[in-house]
Amino acid sequence: MSLPDDAPTAAPLQVRRGDASPEELAAVIAVVSESLAREEQTAVVDEPTVSAWQVSARGVRSGLRRDVPWGRWAG
Repeated sequence: MSLPDDAPTAAPLQVRRGDASPEELAAVIAVVSESLAREEQTAVVDEPTVSAWQVSARGVRSGLRRDVPWGRWAG
């Protein structure tokens, strides 16, 4: 059985010191989840860098048009 893509998944959580109550754990999970959601909304993908060669390089020429007469053989 698989979960939908947007379904929340359980993350491992360890209390290393002390004795946290269920309310305290719920508060920590809520704060961390909200922080991650905000970070996800404001995350921006860096634009790929373009080298000087790519900027100055001319595009590939299109093929010759055979229907247009040119040169001495144009008649």
